[in-house]
Amino acid sequence: MSVFPCGLRNDRCASQRDTEGVDRMLRFLRQQISRWLLVLAASECCLLMLGMHVSMYLRYFYEPEVYALFSHGMLLRSAVFALCLMVGMAALGLYQPHVRESASGVLLRQAVGFAIGGILLVVVYYAVPQTYVGRSVVGPSLLFGLPLICTFRVWFLSMIDGDMLRRRVVVLGAGQCATPVHRWLSDPSSRRTLNLIGYIPIGNDPVCVPRNQVLSIDIPLFQWALQNDIAEIVVGPDDRRGVLSMTQLLECKHNGIEVTEVGRFLERESGLINLAVSPSWLVFSEGFHATLLRKATKRAFDIASAMVVLALTWPFMLLVALAIRLESGPGQPILYRQRRVGEHGRTFSLIKFRSMRTDAERDGIARWASTNDDRVTRVGRFIRKVRLDELPQLWNVLCGEMSFIGPRPERPEFVDGLNGKISYYSLRHSVKPGLTGWAQLRYPYGSSEEDASMKLTYDLFYVKNHSLRFDMMIFIQTIEVVLFGRGAR
Repeated sequence: MSVFPCGLRNDRCASQRDTEGVDRMLRFLRQQISRWLLVLAASECCLLMLGMHVSMYLRYFYEPEVYALFSHGMLLRSAVFALCLMVGMAALGLYQPHVRESASGVLLRQAVGFAIGGILLVVVYYAVPQTYVGRSVVGPSLLFGLPLICTFRVWFLSMIDGDMLRRRVVVLGAGQCATPVHRWLSDPSSRRTLNLIGYIPIGNDPVCVPRNQVLSIDIPLFQWALQNDIAEIVVGPDDRRGVLSMTQLLECKHNGIEVTEVGRFLERESGLINLAVSPSWLVFSEGFHATLLRKATKRAFDIASAMVVLALTWPFMLLVALAIRLESGPGQPILYRQRRVGEHGRTFSLIKFRSMRTDAERDGIARWASTNDDRVTRVGRFIRKVRLDELPQLWNVLCGEMSFIGPRPERPEFVDGLNGKISYYSLRHSVKPGLTGWAQLRYPYGSSEEDASMKLTYDLFYVKNHSLRFDMMIFIQTIEVVLFGRGAR
């Protein structure tokens, strides 16, 4: 018989259930980045919908019959309002896990994202009049929603940055294979969603990570992981033969602890592929989808995207052509054609607006563009900054020589040298080159072999993981590159 009173026992049981519920929620959010991003997006969607409901209520507070008329379809109207604004914020990269920006920069992105969402709302209201709610409601909803979302995001990200919601990770191995993890985590923004507990040496691997992060455990791995609330074990020994206890790792995985190979961990968390991975890892890992259905959907996406962008930008293209003609005078070319390497190594003629002097390479030697390159004209400097010089490549996309999304095409003179110096460089030519790409979103303009190597890590990630959804995400986030001028030279 229990010695506790019934009420006290029930209170303790309820308290224990509440604690277990909180622990389960924390474990859920500590898992993959996409989960807390999903929570963030869902919460902001609800707040924006609530903001519109409040604005509607205040607007028609003294007109209950009008409020009753509009309230029947308010769920759909508020959902359309919220989704349009979220698309605008997504286009500015605000749903990326690693936004390397100051608080003022994030605030600016949110304001511009709301502006883009407002423009999209106008388009939706014109196309679907049933979703329209009136300027007297939309205006206050926007004014109310921006500070509300900013305040919530600051609070939410402070929770993510705290240890409570960080995923607790340990690396099994402390040798050469573990050093890419250490290098990547040296950037504070890379540690936003995880808390690296340390590195556990295994076998005879040399210790190549800081000594103060090396752990020593004297109990079975599974017991230690449970005691320390480990969410993920990253497996990265230099030599796996006879040193890995598969029984222990299987027991960890069976009990909900994620077990991940180091290459896959870096790929998932950083959005790039380490060039030091073995060919066998690339062969046996998932990805590199090249089915007929994928090719068909990608081609349809290319044509649709090119037509939309062409319809929106043709007036700017005429203005650019006029500006080049006025600066250079009659007889000087407006367009510039250059040989580039495309899919499977085939070359094609890429078309751009001319942004350099006509004698930029009068000696016939191919050169990388550099910062403040004196070969760039005054008009060329501007159109490079806002990427208007790239618009004629829409013709290359429509002709099938390029894709809208993909690795940027390089010149044959550079490719011949880089193929022999950078591992896996030829893999970037297994898909069509793109007008924009994953590397353009994640890395600035490259003008050296080192830059080419770094951009290849992102290009390989795209080649391995490309999909229609990934292409759409890159497409809308390219707006961020254009508006903020990142990567232009």
